[in-house]
Amino acid sequence: MGWRESMVYSPGLRLMSGNEACAEAAIYAGCRFFGGYPITPSTEIAEILSFRLPQNGGHFIQMEDEIASIASVLGASLGGVKSLTATSGPGFSLMQENIGYGCIAEIPCVIIDVQRGGPSTGVPTGSSQGDIMQARWGTHGDHPSIALYPASVTECFELTVRAFNLAEHYRTPVILLSDEIIGHMREAFTMPVVGELKVYDRRRPRRDPDNYQPYEGDIPTISAFGEGYRFHVTGLYHDDSGFPTNDPTSIGRQERRIVRKVIKNRHDIIEYDGRFLDDAKVVVVAAGAVARSAIAAVKRARANGRKVGLFRLKTIWPFPQDEIEQLAANVDTFIVPEMNMGQLFEIVTMAAKGQAQIKRINRVDCEIITPSQIQRMIRESF
Repeated sequence: MGWRESMVYSPGLRLMSGNEACAEAAIYAGCRFFGGYPITPSTEIAEILSFRLPQNGGHFIQMEDEIASIASVLGASLGGVKSLTATSGPGFSLMQENIGYGCIAEIPCVIIDVQRGGPSTGVPTGSSQGDIMQARWGTHGDHPSIALYPASVTECFELTVRAFNLAEHYRTPVILLSDEIIGHMREAFTMPVVGELKVYDRRRPRRDPDNYQPYEGDIPTISAFGEGYRFHVTGLYHDDSGFPTNDPTSIGRQERRIVRKVIKNRHDIIEYDGRFLDDAKVVVVAAGAVARSAIAAVKRARANGRKVGLFRLKTIWPFPQDEIEQLAANVDTFIVPEMNMGQLFEIVTMAAKGQAQIKRINRVDCEIITPSQIQRMIRESF
């Protein structure tokens, strides 16, 4: 009997927080290992998985810190199981070196970062969107980055499943950005039945073990340690066999390949929610908790006859720069509300390439940007 048939899981209508939905989604996606260190506001994910994973034949380990947490997740994934950790700002910072290791060694795993006020330990119970750039450039060197961002409890479930699918398909760490508001708010949603959402399992090698090359091909297959496929894993540049190399040709080929496998498939990875964009002259670009205020503001402006649209990011990285550039050719103004000092604003400005005016609303006091704040800027933009 496979893991899907033996899964302890109860679909149906639930009143659940975003963090609880992430934990249940991990079970649904086939996650069977969690290594983590409790940190507010992500702690509920670890708490729930501490008993839900053993119910489903999985394992939960509370590690001594976040560095060990991400290391255990990488090791478990190499052992052949879908693996997850959850953290918040300071813990996410500590994980960065090993996230880079996961990128170059191409180890699939999921990291959930429930953002809080920062920098440093900041405000543990306050919300923020200050880790958007850290999700892209937190670790050193050139590497691909896939980061998703839900705006509801339903999306916490759906995008957590998708994060596992993308990690397994593209053989890379995938980040699910959340924030304190999304993580702790409660909404009614219907947990899907098994089979309703696509769940992707990693591709195993079909070659005989003696001829296995773990880093050959655009998106290499991956074997689990212990299955007879012996291979070397390192954070050094390596050749197709996995052993370190200083050969410039091999280095350049491997580096370009791990970046290309994400960039080349960006249209498969990028998801966004576009509303009222066909005739919009002003477009609000938002993600996560702030997107909920943006939706309310756009609907009120529409009710007052103003041609306003919404571009809600479900995929933060790769950033949908082509889509923003195309929109910029037809709109007068973008408004970018975010709970940081302007991380999305900078990216939208670059993508628009001077074709539209870019306005910003920033709040860094751990309070959400309200619909009224966005409405006020919409009115000023006509």
